[in-house]
Amino acid sequence: MGHDWAMISRAMAPAPTSLPNDLPLPSRPEMERAYLGSDASYDAVFYLGVRTTGIFCRPSCPARKPKPENVEFFALPAAALSAGYRPCLRCRPLEHDEAPPWVARLLEQVDRRPSAWIRERDVRALGIEPARLRRYFLSRYGLSFQAYCRARRLAHAFDHIRKGGTVDDAVFATGYESHSGFRDAFQKAFGQSPGRTAHADCVRVAWVDTPLGPMIAGATGAGVCLLEFTDRNLLDRQLDTLGRRFKAGLLPARHPHLTKLQKELREYFAGARREFTVPVDTHGTPFETRVWQALRKIPYGETRSYSDIARLVSSPAAVRAVGRANGRNCIAIVVPCHRVVNKSGELGGYAGGLWRKRRLLHLEQGARG
Repeated sequence: MGHDWAMISRAMAPAPTSLPNDLPLPSRPEMERAYLGSDASYDAVFYLGVRTTGIFCRPSCPARKPKPENVEFFALPAAALSAGYRPCLRCRPLEHDEAPPWVARLLEQVDRRPSAWIRERDVRALGIEPARLRRYFLSRYGLSFQAYCRARRLAHAFDHIRKGGTVDDAVFATGYESHSGFRDAFQKAFGQSPGRTAHADCVRVAWVDTPLGPMIAGATGAGVCLLEFTDRNLLDRQLDTLGRRFKAGLLPARHPHLTKLQKELREYFAGARREFTVPVDTHGTPFETRVWQALRKIPYGETRSYSDIARLVSSPAAVRAVGRANGRNCIAIVVPCHRVVNKSGELGGYAGGLWRKRRLLHLEQGARG
């Protein structure tokens, strides 16, 4: 689901430092068998572009199956979009269903026992081919299954130490064979030693499915600090900036703020929510903070120009600076930078893509009406 997980991948070495659009795919005969058989277990493992229609689909798409010679395959939706294909309206490949049952079983096992080490032989014992699991996790989450498990173990250790547990207990609970191995992994993930963690915080991250495509969300103890579409330009740079601003590592983990955010996003896209009540934790310059606060005051279903926002923050001549602050907002939708348009009424820019900005505005204006 994720596309540019440089920050997490780097912390969870030896996972790759970024997720390219040319991830290794299953063999072509295997993919042809999967899409011709509408095999949903391959959803998110690959996508197929149909040259004769210009659309791309999931393998399980119920539409009439194209001839293999008219199909090309992609590891990620972003690659298909870049090649000029548009998403299918029947199978909606930019949206994501719940994980397939074979993945859901593994995720449940990891959540139930985050300290457990799941080996390849354990995966095979569950009837899952490790190569398929690896492709699925790289495609959907942007990191390998083992890197995901390491991240969950370290997040578990972080919480254990913050609640007063000892480092020795954390080493034992996470299954590391030595203190040095645990400390090295912990230092890479959080930028600090385990002994200095009692009063520290980390950014918990989760993957969020939306009708406009997958998003990455992050939260600290104070509130949501990240919500971005995973295919936005320079997401890896923004994750780097986020880590520096909060002086914290980014790890996959559950958090009440993320649970509330996911619930409110579902209500928003269903047209049943106009304001978000989940707390936010923004870290920026004083000027950026004023701009982001002004964005949250734009009424649902309405737009403002960059000039309007400049006047609202008492800096009428700082229109370009407002534009830069708008672009540096890393909590999309909740801090509604999509409601800012050019003075002429044209949409202007949007890091998540103008088509998403247009859809968000249409959603709000339609629901308002």
